[in-house]
Amino acid sequence: MKQAYLECGKIINTHGFRGTVKLECWCDSPEVLRGLKHLWFRVGEQYSARRVLHASVFRQFVLADLEGIDSEEAANALRGTTVYAAREDLPLADGDAFIVDLIGLPVRDADSGVLLGELVDINTAGVRDLYVVRTATGEYMVPAVPAFVVKVDAEDAVYIRPIPGLLDGGAENV
Repeated sequence: MKQAYLECGKIINTHGFRGTVKLECWCDSPEVLRGLKHLWFRVGEQYSARRVLHASVFRQFVLADLEGIDSEEAANALRGTTVYAAREDLPLADGDAFIVDLIGLPVRDADSGVLLGELVDINTAGVRDLYVVRTATGEYMVPAVPAFVVKVDAEDAVYIRPIPGLLDGGAENV
């Protein structure tokens, strides 16, 4: 079952004295986070929404005024809090998928269908994403470029075309 709420950022500081919070953005861009009408907060297994009264992009961060947060003290109490967005509020182009939906998918050889391993992480820090694939022999980084990643089906598997030695023979028969 897909998660209804997805992590989209973290409150890292306050801004000014009227309760504005400074958010580190975990979305594709700060503009995506700035455009949300509600931010969701998780307490235990429950989520509650706060309406975003105003938001703006400041460098790579988002400054936001939230309903019910109207002082520096109230904003400071939220420092370190992860914020969530409702899945349906986040834009997703046709053919794209959320990273959280890809983690745990089987990784298969695009030509033979042989199970190679499992997608355990996606490193998005560089110019190109790197897929971390766990095989029987260890974890390997696969550049997320068309030369290696042939197809990503969030409902099925990630299909790759590894060059010899990329996965050190970690294939298993299906």
